[in-house]
Amino acid sequence: MSILDIKNCSMHFGGLKAVDNLDLSMEKGDLVGLIGPNGAGKTTLFNLITGVYNPTLGLISFKGKKLNGKKPYQITSFGVGRTFQNIRLFSNLSVLDNVRTACHLHSKEGMWSSVIRTKKFTAEEERLTQRAMNLLGIFGLENLSGEKAMNLPYGQQRRLEMARALATEPKLLLLDEPTAGMNPQETQNLMNLIKKIQKDFDLTILLIEHDMRVVMGCCERIVVLDYGVKIAEGPPEKIKKDPRVIEAYLGEEMA
Repeated sequence: MSILDIKNCSMHFGGLKAVDNLDLSMEKGDLVGLIGPNGAGKTTLFNLITGVYNPTLGLISFKGKKLNGKKPYQITSFGVGRTFQNIRLFSNLSVLDNVRTACHLHSKEGMWSSVIRTKKFTAEEERLTQRAMNLLGIFGLENLSGEKAMNLPYGQQRRLEMARALATEPKLLLLDEPTAGMNPQETQNLMNLIKKIQKDFDLTILLIEHDMRVVMGCCERIVVLDYGVKIAEGPPEKIKKDPRVIEAYLGEEMA
């Protein structure tokens, strides 16, 4: 069974078809790139998968569960995590609390335990704090745990958002332009980190990215959208030579 199945999916905003009759399937362990010009429908597709929008037509399912009509928090609890094109951190919270907040999605203690501060609640809080610190360590942010998120440089904010997404314990991780605004060295480091967390956390990853070095360098398969329509799908070597992709997006054949 595929981990993600999108069948005949469309999203209409009035007369605009942001996503048009899209089919997409992902197997467990896939690392798929989603590319296309601005306005092609890439982020709209992420919003459909995560419940921000309900598709006008079609079916979206995750591990056999229908996602249509589900709320974002429900879909997150199923095992779908994401980052955003425009970073959406809790800017006035600490780096640690940004991640610890996400860890509470799978907390074993309820509201009553938190009110009366039971021993189990205290132990659970310590467990979640340690888990959050471990995730910060993976992204090189453990020494900044007490800093406000808003004070981090842009590249570190990107890393923090990925750490927070991982804290929800996803099986499918959606990354929306994770290297945007990074310099070449930061981009290369993050590429390596994406490959590492995919392996270490047994993740399936769908990645929106405009940097073709990232897409061609780490994605096993690439899906290309143009005006909401899938115009190509396949391995990087095929995609970079596809005449439709060159015309719609790349502009010239890549070496």
